[in-house]
Amino acid sequence: MGNMKISGTADITHEGIKKHFTKWKKYSFQAINELIANGFDAGAKRVDVIVDHNELHGLESVTILDNGSGIDINQCDLHFSKFNESSKHGDDDAQGAHGKGRLAFHLLCSSASWFTKCKKANAIIKIESQSLRNFIAEEIDSSNQHALLSSTGSGTCVVLKHFKENLPGAEEIRKRLETYFGWRLALNPDRELTVNGVKVEIPECRVIEKEVSIDDVTFQVDFIRWINKPGDEKSYNYVVSNEGRILHRALSSFNNKPLFYLSTYARSDWFDNFDKHNTSLNFSGNAQVNESSPEFRELKKRINRLSGEIYEEFLREFVDEKIEEYEAKGYFPSHKFISQEESLWRRSNTKSFVKKLYIADPSIFNNTKEKPLKILIALIDKILVSNENDTIFDVIGEILDLSESQIELLSDQINNSSLENIISTIEILQKREFAVHKLREIMVNHYKQVLETPDLQGIIESNTWLFGNQYAILGAEEDDFQRVALNLRESVKGIKIVDENDLEPEDLDAGLSIEGVRRQVDLFLARKKLSFNSRGESYYQCTIIEIKKPAIALNEKHLKQIKDYARIISEHVGFSMEKMRFEIILVGRKISERDFDINSALETAEAKNEPGLVFSTKNDRIKGYVKTWGTIFAEFDLSNHYLLEQLKTKRKSLETKSSDQLVDDLKSPA
Repeated sequence: MGNMKISGTADITHEGIKKHFTKWKKYSFQAINELIANGFDAGAKRVDVIVDHNELHGLESVTILDNGSGIDINQCDLHFSKFNESSKHGDDDAQGAHGKGRLAFHLLCSSASWFTKCKKANAIIKIESQSLRNFIAEEIDSSNQHALLSSTGSGTCVVLKHFKENLPGAEEIRKRLETYFGWRLALNPDRELTVNGVKVEIPECRVIEKEVSIDDVTFQVDFIRWINKPGDEKSYNYVVSNEGRILHRALSSFNNKPLFYLSTYARSDWFDNFDKHNTSLNFSGNAQVNESSPEFRELKKRINRLSGEIYEEFLREFVDEKIEEYEAKGYFPSHKFISQEESLWRRSNTKSFVKKLYIADPSIFNNTKEKPLKILIALIDKILVSNENDTIFDVIGEILDLSESQIELLSDQINNSSLENIISTIEILQKREFAVHKLREIMVNHYKQVLETPDLQGIIESNTWLFGNQYAILGAEEDDFQRVALNLRESVKGIKIVDENDLEPEDLDAGLSIEGVRRQVDLFLARKKLSFNSRGESYYQCTIIEIKKPAIALNEKHLKQIKDYARIISEHVGFSMEKMRFEIILVGRKISERDFDINSALETAEAKNEPGLVFSTKNDRIKGYVKTWGTIFAEFDLSNHYLLEQLKTKRKSLETKSSDQLVDDLKSPA
């Protein structure tokens, strides 16, 4: 075999070439992506990336091996003499940079060699980073061919050497390649990409398969929603042949939706004669198969509608997570000066409205900083309970540029959602009324007979809202925190001792037995949950509830016990961190008439507008509260009755409006 040797020069200066790579300087790894893409564009079913290090752990070489068609040395001018020009221009199936990607290697290293085998001919092409416009292509004997190509029929092996900078580890390289080539690997399951022998996987995604029938034509459409953005790939709608080749692509109308990345692939035998440029002459008498075909136009509409449904589902999931985040960060108003039940309903109603508004236009919240966002949510909360709540839709319509029908639809959705919230809240309040009724019977009317009540612990755990709105959801028990808190309680002096001073004289006169009281049990709950302060800083809110035996009347001894408990907590090494806040709540049937300390502390707490507060540390890291069942039940009765009446009135108004709408709908012709 004669050794043909070609020296060539690109039609551009060396400096001119380098200017084309300015935007890649900060991400030089793109050079590896381009060489892999060239392999797949050459029809390779497998591309292997091999990273070699020397004994000193320095980067020795990077090899990109593919089993594609190889490079024809007789046509080197078509590939290497033309810069920023390529036969791949206009080919939607190609992923490379169309005439310049091969020269991106200079961002990483100074030397690149292309060993290639094409049509049984062996060749090598070399380029140095000091002179990017010049290349040398030489035909070689099979004995001089790269060992990795010796057993293949065709392919290319690119070897990069003399690196200017190091590369990340193999695992990080795989992650980057997953992001960049994941969509291509998902489209072509028969293709494989490896790094040092380890397969590059398809990144996390959700696949929705649909069959679309239009007239007599059936299309198989795969919708792939990526959890993370797939490299620089935008959201496209693809037309794909049965062999997995991309015949046509067009940007999806969902391309610029924040955090939403969707690729759709449509396949059908109907595409076998697809002509995306509509340039072929038709002598067959059969209908043309191109972008103007009625079937194709209808397919685009169906894909757009199905994509919209997937986007709406994504938004609902995304918004649910956002609402939880807003709640955790304290973005929703706290409603300190209204009843617990009304506060719960207000928050639920506001959350529902914010959710609907978020879905209508996510950009309202995505581009809003924390303080304006809190103000916006607070204003929504106020307007929703005012007599001007209908005007909110006028404001939304002007700002969001929604049509009258869209505003009406949003209004109906929110009204229906409000009605559902009201009915749900009424059911909750009625269940709470029943729970309070049962507890009142136990704690007030039958306290003398209550002995060991195993179910009582569960009842209290399920109804922590009784002790205040902020305790409505304390979360599941954490074994470690519960155990440590309980052990610390055991070290409080006299915590388990019951004597005559703990009972009221009139109760003893009425036949209350001290021995019977001693058989009664104290209830103890300890919970820890993640919370956020007004500055958005996280901390652990620790709540400890001590419920005294039903027959005991609270006095200064019990107040001293929870103060001792607070001191022990403050000194415990596991609870001393600044990121922990404690609230200790002492609950009893009543406060002893002979007591002075608790009543005095409660009177002082009224000035701070913190009902039940009996002590707090200077930095408010530990607070102590005393509550009686009598005041707990009375507060609930008053607020619950008021809110129930208000909600029932609101429900009647919404239900009437909904029924009127139904009548109007029925009057309209079908």
